[in-house]
Amino acid sequence: MADVSIRSSELIPSPLPWRAPWGAAVLSALVVWLCFVSSAVLAQSAAHPSSEPTFSSGYKFTQMTGRDLFANICQGCHLPDGEGASGAGTYPSIARNKNLEASGYPVHVVVNGQRAMPPFGAMLSDDQVAAVVNYLRTNFGNDYRDAVTAADVKVVRP
Repeated sequence: MADVSIRSSELIPSPLPWRAPWGAAVLSALVVWLCFVSSAVLAQSAAHPSSEPTFSSGYKFTQMTGRDLFANICQGCHLPDGEGASGAGTYPSIARNKNLEASGYPVHVVVNGQRAMPPFGAMLSDDQVAAVVNYLRTNFGNDYRDAVTAADVKVVRP
């Protein structure tokens, strides 16, 4: 019978580099979802202490004002002050953001998504997209007063 020796490194595979078995896209979606959940919980406790729920029911968002849509959707990643964040991911600042000057840019990003930001077009009506984009463009140190309309949003949809 042959003498066999086994090193401990052969029994336990190295944990590095670790890769999620489900892929980076699912992991990114999970991070975004967690941002929504934390945002909604914070918004509900701060903005609506006891009355209205922050979560929308179903697949569509029910909020209609830009402020409420921002609180329910955007602030989980971009933070309540719009300054964005870095850490597990990079969430760009929308405060004093020159990219918002061209009104078509934020409409396109909200409807179709961009990089790690998921598309929200299927979950928002044209009026809702216009409301949240107008809110972003007139708050957080932004002063772009040419209002986006539902007709502007309709043109951007696929």
